[in-house]
Amino acid sequence: MPLKLKVRKIGNSLGVVLPKEALSRLNVEEGDTLTLSESQDGIRLTAANPAFADTMAVFESLSRRNRNTLRELAK
Repeated sequence: MPLKLKVRKIGNSLGVVLPKEALSRLNVEEGDTLTLSESQDGIRLTAANPAFADTMAVFESLSRRNRNTLRELAK
């Protein structure tokens, strides 16, 4: 699904407007967060998943508190 996007002036910045097809494929709506990252073949735009981010925050908290237990279980 290659799409050509035009860079436009938006206030004091530059930006692109995503067409409906791209928004639909990303499953995003106004106010959602997108992540732009560099990949081996260019730039990748992905939709943030708040539920996954919350789950990862809980995991990181638990893994810090139970670091020694997890280290013993890994042996």
